[in-house]
Amino acid sequence: MAEPAPGSSLNARRRGLELLRVAEERVDVLVVGLGATGAGAALDAASRGLRVAAIDAHDLAFGTSRWSSKLIHGGLRYLARGQVGVACESAAERGVLLRTTAPHLIKAHPYVLPLTPAVSRGQELMAAAGYRLGDALRAAARTPRRLLPGPTRLTAARARTLAPVLDGGGLRGALLSWDGRVLDDARLVVAIARTAAAHGARVLTRCRALRLTHEGADVRDELTGEEFAIRAGAVINATGVWAGTLDPLVRLRPSRGTHVVLSPGTLPGLIAGMHVPIPGESNRFAVVLPQHDGRIHVGLTDEPVDEPVPDVPEAPEEDVRTLLEVLNGVLEAPVTREAVAGAYAGLRPLLAADGRTADLSRRHAVMSEGNVVTVVGGKLTTYRRMAEDAVERAVSAARLPGRRSRTRKIPLVGAGPQPAGVPVRLAERYGSEAEAVHELVKAHPEEAGLGITQGELLWSVLHEGALDESDLLDRRTRIGLVEQDRERALAATRDVLRGTPHVR
Repeated sequence: MAEPAPGSSLNARRRGLELLRVAEERVDVLVVGLGATGAGAALDAASRGLRVAAIDAHDLAFGTSRWSSKLIHGGLRYLARGQVGVACESAAERGVLLRTTAPHLIKAHPYVLPLTPAVSRGQELMAAAGYRLGDALRAAARTPRRLLPGPTRLTAARARTLAPVLDGGGLRGALLSWDGRVLDDARLVVAIARTAAAHGARVLTRCRALRLTHEGADVRDELTGEEFAIRAGAVINATGVWAGTLDPLVRLRPSRGTHVVLSPGTLPGLIAGMHVPIPGESNRFAVVLPQHDGRIHVGLTDEPVDEPVPDVPEAPEEDVRTLLEVLNGVLEAPVTREAVAGAYAGLRPLLAADGRTADLSRRHAVMSEGNVVTVVGGKLTTYRRMAEDAVERAVSAARLPGRRSRTRKIPLVGAGPQPAGVPVRLAERYGSEAEAVHELVKAHPEEAGLGITQGELLWSVLHEGALDESDLLDRRTRIGLVEQDRERALAATRDVLRGTPHVR
């Protein structure tokens, strides 16, 4: 007989009680937006001993943070543009994630840059020099080689053992480099938010900020429609591409990055990721990244977005064609449109400036007017530093008490000792919590999709704040990236939310 399982209704009741408490009290810091930076700001402030509430109009990792390339990188691309500060910051933050805060979620991954006839000798020398500079940044950040190996040059034969799909005609070898990779960017955000909650932050989804004031914010409960005020000493606007809707002084020029999802078996034998040079560009590459479910993600476009920002961006067919053309330029057997199982797009919150969005700096900016602080720009790798800078500004503006930032040394949920005797897939997704998750999986082993069981979905309801099927399929897991997978998983997901998961 199945154990009784709390569904979304109980989570909603818990959330309602938390909202009542937040409305009745006054917090030190209110964070608006629960992507990586907002969740990071909640953790930073709470770990200083401040009273924190963090809200989002939708869910954890609803916006840009779940649409990344899954790269936790050292900023080599920024070095090539002379943005040394951004590159150094990226390498330092990558080291913090690999060593201390999220070693269970962030791992080193190899990438090959195929030296095809389209890559000149001069371009090869420049790329090799860039990789050596990147390795110097790794050393400066004190990231050991056991966590991030150094670059090397491969023969054509060796390159094709890592990427047998490469066209061997004219291939003179490849450059091999290593960089950080997160298995699932949305799960990283969930871990940050849960760690913030463990330090006392009240993390509330489906709560929309309507207006920011010097007294806090006017908000609306998106589940009930009720409007009320949250009083706060300081407010941090971490809403990414939507920051300008709450702070009219912010001028952003969003950039759309599209990825395609290739069906399993499309690129057989691919072990490493690939950096594929984009024709006509000196320092831009498409990234090819094999996934644990057998699929391949290929990105990344960089196109300016001038229209109003949607809640969920769409991947235009033109972007899909462009990515396939770039990829097919290095393959022995071309990938057809029929191999594309899905596509997704994310919007980067870049600061407005003249020129192409591809050339805009990824350096973040912190702006404030009184005790309302807005943080924009940056990228997933540097979320912790962005959060720290935003909280520093808020503490200063509102003259709040509290210690200095401690987040460089705070492991995220799951970063503890790894349990033995659990499936590797669970260890990679849940870290030190994998044993507890495994117990739920054994009790509720029915598969929802992509090897993910009802026990794992139940864990997300019990411990990760999931309220509905979209939370489960689109963010706690990524089953929803491909529409057919999503449809097949709906029945099992609804069973979990009703508290009646199947058992064998």
